[in-house]
Amino acid sequence: MRSHRHAILFIALSAAAVALLVCDLLTGTTPIPISQIWASLAGSGASDEYAVIVRELRLPKAVMAITAGIALSVSGLQMQTLFRNPLAGPYVLGISSGASLGVALFTLGMPLLGITAGSAASAIGITGMAWTGSAAILLLVMALSRRIKNINVILIVGMMLGSAISAVVGILQYVGTEESLKAFVVWTMGSLTNVTHADLLFAVPIVAAGTALGVAVIKPLNMLMLGENYARSMGLGVRRARTMIFLSTTLLAATVTAFCGPIGFIGLAMPHLARMTFRTADHRILMPASMLWGVVAMLLCCVVCDIASRIGVMLPVNTITSLLGIPIIIAVVMRNRNSAS
Repeated sequence: MRSHRHAILFIALSAAAVALLVCDLLTGTTPIPISQIWASLAGSGASDEYAVIVRELRLPKAVMAITAGIALSVSGLQMQTLFRNPLAGPYVLGISSGASLGVALFTLGMPLLGITAGSAASAIGITGMAWTGSAAILLLVMALSRRIKNINVILIVGMMLGSAISAVVGILQYVGTEESLKAFVVWTMGSLTNVTHADLLFAVPIVAAGTALGVAVIKPLNMLMLGENYARSMGLGVRRARTMIFLSTTLLAATVTAFCGPIGFIGLAMPHLARMTFRTADHRILMPASMLWGVVAMLLCCVVCDIASRIGVMLPVNTITSLLGIPIIIAVVMRNRNSAS
């Protein structure tokens, strides 16, 4: 009976994702008939203007939305299980803060390098520095995790690293120029509109590798739900599993942050939504369920932003993800409070 219910939910979520994908390709500042959408994707019969809009602008944005939804949801699920903390998300290890530091350093140095905001060199530099900053934090956390056995101490260290880096970023913002400050603030708001096919050729394989690592640790995640001592008693190599989870989370979260900016609440809220709808703690179900919910949420955000753009309002992705995610987190907190009482 439960497997039948799960199958229906998977089909419904998949259908919702496909419907939202079509809506995302249809909506935007320029209305495009659905016949022209299919013709553009098929590569024949579409006008040149519509073909450019669909293939070069809307399709890369939709693919990145799907990629980001999968990446953030998987990394969030892993962090919540590893730390046994419902409020843990993909950025608890300081990954987002490391990316912010890299971007802040680059945007502060852009005037000195003669780079203008919005140029191709600016986009490449911001992406590269975001990834470099995230990778540096990963190496530091992984080095500390080899010396620290208590997973909660690692969580605290990650949070302290994030706070320290945020303080440095604040100083850089204070001393930065108006142009560099504007470029940094725009990046922090999150965006999918500037993604190109070249970006996807880099981002999608990395996210696929991170997701494959996440799938590989499904069984260890089920063991870790009851604590590391229990997992050790079952013969799990906790340190190796922890390293794989850290690596997977950083590949996923850092790549999305580098190309789209820090997108909040998707990684935090979607695993909880998967638990509430599928009513299971088995990661064999939760992993694909979280992915699908992440894809649906990100595509919905894109559609809302596209509809808003038709009336001349350009909404950052982070505003929509926050409006979607915050009610879910409040519901989880209230549910846990009622369970505890």
